[in-house]
Amino acid sequence: MTDLPWWSCTAMFGGAAVLALVCTPLALRLARRFDFYDVPGGGKSHETPVPYLGGLAIVVSFVPVVVVAELAVSSGHRDQLNLAVCMAIAVALAVLGLVDDRRRLSPWPRLALEIGAGVAVWTVTSGTWLPGPQPFQAVATVCWVVILTNAFNLLDNMDGSAAGIAAISSIFLFAVALRNGQFLLGAIALALAGSAVGFLPYNFHPARIYMGDSGSLFLGFLLAVLTLNLRFPTTSKPTILVPLLLVGLALFDTTLVTITRLLHGRSPLQGGLDHVSHRLVFVGLSTRGAVFLLYATSVVLGSIGLVVTAVGRSEGLALCTLAGLAVLAAGLVLAFVPVYQKNAKVETLAPEAPVRGRHQEAGTHRRQLTAGHNASGYRPRSNDVPAFEDTRRWSAMGRSRGST
Repeated sequence: MTDLPWWSCTAMFGGAAVLALVCTPLALRLARRFDFYDVPGGGKSHETPVPYLGGLAIVVSFVPVVVVAELAVSSGHRDQLNLAVCMAIAVALAVLGLVDDRRRLSPWPRLALEIGAGVAVWTVTSGTWLPGPQPFQAVATVCWVVILTNAFNLLDNMDGSAAGIAAISSIFLFAVALRNGQFLLGAIALALAGSAVGFLPYNFHPARIYMGDSGSLFLGFLLAVLTLNLRFPTTSKPTILVPLLLVGLALFDTTLVTITRLLHGRSPLQGGLDHVSHRLVFVGLSTRGAVFLLYATSVVLGSIGLVVTAVGRSEGLALCTLAGLAVLAAGLVLAFVPVYQKNAKVETLAPEAPVRGRHQEAGTHRRQLTAGHNASGYRPRSNDVPAFEDTRRWSAMGRSRGST
C-alpha cells in the first residue's frame, strides 16, 4: 500500500469527479427514458416529479477508478481480494436500493443483506479500530456497518445533504489515513469524495436528480468499511473517537430522530420530517442555509478528529470532551424544536421500514383529516407528523422528501 504514488490520490479524486459530472446527466436522461421518477403525493413535500438514478452515476463513477488504481499499484492478492469483496457488497447494496427505489420492498431483505454485509466485512478485514476480544470485534463490525449504512440513507433527506456530507467525511478520512500511512485507504476515500462532489451540482437545491437508496446505501456502506479499517499507531490517545467524529453528523441525526420519536410516543421505524435539516428549516433557515450549516458542522467535527490524531493525550481528551458537550447541547436545543403537532386526527399512517430513505418514507403518510384551519391558515397535523406553520415555505424547501 505504501508504494501508491502521491499524485494518484489527486488523479483518483479528479477522475471520479469528472466521471460523476459526465454520468449524472446520462443517468438523468435514462431516468426520464424509463419513467424513473420520485412522484409527488402521499405527503411528499416536493411538487414536481424528480428523476432517480443519481446513485447509479455515483457507483459508475467510483468503481472503475478504484479498480484501475488497485490493479495499477498491485498491492497484493489478499488486499485485492478484500477490496473486491467489499466493492461487490457495495454494488449489491446499490442494486438492492435501486430495486427499492423502483418498487418498494419489504425491509427484511435489506436488513438481512446489511447484516450479511457486516459479517462478510468481518471475515475479509482485520477487525475494527476498537480494542477488544474477537467476539466483540465481530459484533462491533456488523453493528457499525448496519448503523452507518442506514445513517447515510436517512441523512438523504434534503437536497444536497447526503452527497455533501459524505464528501466532507471522505476528505477528512483521507487526511487521517494519510497521516497514519494508509495510503491506499486514503486514496479510495478521496475517490469516494470525488464521486459525491461530481454528483452534487445536480443534486444541490433545487435538485434535478435524486441519488435514491441506491446512492445513499452505497456511500454509507463504503464509509463504514473505510472507517473500520483505520488504524492508529498508539492507543494512548483518544483516537478511538476519531472515526466517530469523521461521520459524527450522520450518527447524530439518526440518534436525534430515534430518541425524539420515542419520547413523543412514536415508533422510530416510522418516518417524518423531523431530522436535523428539517428542524433547521422550521426555525427559519432556508434550504441552502440549513444544508450549508450541516456542511460546516461536518467540517468542524472532521477537523477535530484530524487534530486529535496530531496532539497529545490530554489535549485530545479535552477536544473530544468539548465536542461531546457541544453535540449534547445541540441535541437538546434541536430536540425542543416543536416539529410535532399534538391535536389532530389522521386517517392512516402506514408502518415504515426501519431503513427507508427520504423519498419513500414521506409517502407513507396518508392524507389527514382535520376539523379546519386555524387562524394562521395552518392545517393541523397528527402528533406523528411534523407541523410547519408555513406549509408553502416547506414545500419550496428544495423538493425534499420525508426521511426515516
